[in-house]
Amino acid sequence: MTIDDALEYGRFHLPHSPSPLLDARLLLEHVLQVNHAYLIAHGDEVLTAVQETQFHTIINRAQQQEPIPYITGTAAFFDIDLFVTPAVLIPRPETEMLVERVTEWIKERQHASIVDVGTGSGCIPIALARQFPQATISAVDISRDALQIAQKNAAKFSPNRIQFHQGHLLTPISHSVDLITANLPYVTDTEWTLLDDGVKLHEPSLALRGGEDGLDLIRELLQQAVSKLSASGAIFLEIGWQQGPATKELASAVFPTAQIELIRDYAGHDRIVGIALN
Repeated sequence: MTIDDALEYGRFHLPHSPSPLLDARLLLEHVLQVNHAYLIAHGDEVLTAVQETQFHTIINRAQQQEPIPYITGTAAFFDIDLFVTPAVLIPRPETEMLVERVTEWIKERQHASIVDVGTGSGCIPIALARQFPQATISAVDISRDALQIAQKNAAKFSPNRIQFHQGHLLTPISHSVDLITANLPYVTDTEWTLLDDGVKLHEPSLALRGGEDGLDLIRELLQQAVSKLSASGAIFLEIGWQQGPATKELASAVFPTAQIELIRDYAGHDRIVGIALN
């Protein structure tokens, strides 16, 4: 089997994928430990028997709708490839949008104290630590396994920059903070039943399910933030695409004088809520 043969084999055997050739390419790059350019330039190269067996094995895993990042152990976030396992949610483009909006806020506050709640893979605090060396950054997750993944990623991409805490929401944070970021579980009970099996069977439900209306943890976080957020602080949350009005109403009730904005994703849906106290 040549590289070109392997790509065609993968494309043919991943009919459920919206991008079967891309998935096949990523899996083959993982097996061969090469990049895309290498595959293009060496299409006639023959795989070893071991490589061919490995490729067939992970194609079979992908056929069971196991997400590609869990198979390869990496997920792209901006310009870095984070280590991921089923203990953490796979970072998504919507979370990059959250970081981009937060970046605008921090630019005027280079020494900000930041806490990321429900940090998962650590993608948000790592991205911020790489951009703002003078900021003080903490990250919290209730899952010990998730924290281990986040710490591994931080050691590689932002060593000695982030303090990690295990606990529920803001409970482990004893100091005042200027900025709270969070991509908390926001999938409603109804939405959960409709999710693709690749998500429902493989990604951690702890990081996805947000209760009947998807806002259980967001409600609790906003209440906790009252005693943690500095007088001129801000909160930026990723939310479900139908949760904009409800989240804005919740935020207004807790922070009646705050400026609240809803930011839409690339599909035109409400995806981020920003709450600024000044």
